[in-house]
Amino acid sequence: MPRINLLPWREEERKRRQRDFLIATAASVVAAVVVLGATLFFFSQMIDNQQERNRRLTMEIEELDRSITEIDGLERQKERLLARMEIIEQLQRSRPEIVHLFDEVTRQLPEGVYLTGMKQQGSTVEIKGVAQSSTRVSALMRQIDASQWLDDPSVIKVETTEEGPARQAEFVVNLKQQREGAEDEEDAG
Repeated sequence: MPRINLLPWREEERKRRQRDFLIATAASVVAAVVVLGATLFFFSQMIDNQQERNRRLTMEIEELDRSITEIDGLERQKERLLARMEIIEQLQRSRPEIVHLFDEVTRQLPEGVYLTGMKQQGSTVEIKGVAQSSTRVSALMRQIDASQWLDDPSVIKVETTEEGPARQAEFVVNLKQQREGAEDEEDAG
């Protein structure tokens, strides 16, 4: 039998396998690096896109916050204007009342009674004056009580003073002014 030396062939085959293995390993390392690089690039792009969306959302939220603040300011301004309009309407409605008040006070003022001051808070009117006697103050109270525009008179103070030969009574009287709409409200209720 002839002797065939297979060692060089085996040796060449081993070297070829080793070389193929190294090539495959290098190719797989290169492929892994490429896949890892592509994955990192892909995730980096996703992160950048998300950060851009977040920045845009933050800017939109800030814009909306400014709009909300402006709307709140406009709402407060609207409420102030409506309150002013209500006050103006109330003043317009009460304009004739002051005319009725002055007219009625002058009509109900008896002879010998002189007014020195008049102050109104809401429907309460405070009248200060001087009368020739306390009897004249009583007459004023009776006439106020009989009036359709004035009601509920009450004496706060009556002081008799002497100035020279004459005596006079200084007085303070509170009364209520009847409102025009109050009668309508009572009829409706």
